[in-house]
Amino acid sequence: MTVVTIVMSIACLLIGGAASYVLFKHGLKAKYNNILKDAETEAEVIKKNKLLEVKEKFLNKKADLEKEVASRNQKIQQAENKLKQRELVLNQRQEELQRKKQESDTIRENLEAQLGIVNKKKDELDHLQRQEIEKLETISGLSAEEAKERLVESLKEEAKTQAQSFINDIMDEAKLTANKEAKRIVIQTIQRVATETAIENSVTVFHIESDEIKGRIIGREGRNIRALEAATGVEIVVDDTPEAIVLSAFDPVRREIARLALHQLVTDGRIHPARIEEVVNKVRKQVEEEIIETGKRATIDLGIHGLHPELIRIIGKMKYRSSYGQNLLQHARETANLCAVMASELGLNPKKAKRAGLLHDIGKVPDEEPEMPHALYGMKLAEKYKEKPDICNAIGAHHDETEMTSLLAPIVQVCDAISGARPGARREIVEAYIKRLNDLEQLAMSYPGVTKTYAIQAGRELRVIVGADKIDDKQTESLSGEIAKKIQDEMTYPGQVKITVIRETRAVSYAK
Repeated sequence: MTVVTIVMSIACLLIGGAASYVLFKHGLKAKYNNILKDAETEAEVIKKNKLLEVKEKFLNKKADLEKEVASRNQKIQQAENKLKQRELVLNQRQEELQRKKQESDTIRENLEAQLGIVNKKKDELDHLQRQEIEKLETISGLSAEEAKERLVESLKEEAKTQAQSFINDIMDEAKLTANKEAKRIVIQTIQRVATETAIENSVTVFHIESDEIKGRIIGREGRNIRALEAATGVEIVVDDTPEAIVLSAFDPVRREIARLALHQLVTDGRIHPARIEEVVNKVRKQVEEEIIETGKRATIDLGIHGLHPELIRIIGKMKYRSSYGQNLLQHARETANLCAVMASELGLNPKKAKRAGLLHDIGKVPDEEPEMPHALYGMKLAEKYKEKPDICNAIGAHHDETEMTSLLAPIVQVCDAISGARPGARREIVEAYIKRLNDLEQLAMSYPGVTKTYAIQAGRELRVIVGADKIDDKQTESLSGEIAKKIQDEMTYPGQVKITVIRETRAVSYAK
């Protein structure tokens, strides 16, 4: 190929490319114009749509505002209507009041006029009455005051004569029927109350499943039984009686603590001195709670409310005390029921009488030994815990140790005697026996260093527990002799009394 041909070919290519470029440029420009027109058209459509949306929102807002305005206008209209109605009612009431006022003024004027007429008539009647009295005085020769005095004296004499006649008749009838009526009330009262007699014993029998348990209760060299007796103050008799252990003590609380502690120890199976002391302390707290619960049950059963908690506790303690051989709580409940029935028969307040009957022997279960009789001490306790004066007087006067100031006092005294289902001559024996045992314990407690004392074996042995840090072994011997000598000099007792002084040292540690 020649140079000329090549040059011509290149020239042709250049001319063709220029033409193509021109055509491409015109096509691109046309496309640009089309895109621009489409964009303008679309923008116009969007603009119209937005204007329509804004217009629609505006119309909705306008409609909502119109509704709200209409609702408020309606409420305002309703309020105006209510105000108009109230105004109308008030106007009507005002007119009614004005009318009634006018009527009352008219009535008052009429009454004043009538009152004037009545006063005038009264003056005329008084004048006529004075004229009649003057005529009568002239005819009788007596003044009105003299005639009145003679008439009164005559009526007095007649009334005295009739009254004396009635009094004599009533006194004669009362003398004939009083004794019979009193007996009827007492007998009816006794019949309406069901009596239960519970005589206190000085022993409790604890039943066991087998005789093998006796050996475990006694323990090695008797350690367990000694620890149990020292902790409870009860003599534990383990003999040949099959499947039974006897607990002997004059204090029912101690026997109950020992019985419950034995039951827990036997049930648990762990019986040793440390465990015994722990269980006895726990049972002692349980018995204290049981005392309070018993007092609450007694007051609820009798329908007595508002007692001080300490009085309720004292009533619960009565369960573990005896009055001349009779259970003290049972005696108090029975006396309360008798008092209520007798008070009802006599037309008095049965609730007050029942309350006084329940509380009349609270002085027999003191926390500390008082120096005064139990009736006066009970009155002092009742006053301390805010009982009413007539109830306090009934408590203090039921043994004639203070003057009776209310009708409750003789009722309580009589019902206390009625409830005394006790075996005659044995009364003083039982009471003296318990007092002798208490005196034994108190006598030993008066010595320094003594922590606990227990009278056991019906008062034939006195066990004295002393503090190991206060008294040494030599002093225990001399203490035992001193107590024995003091008992010989100051007390009266059958046979002989054995004094056992116990001193022991314990070392306690805990493995954690």
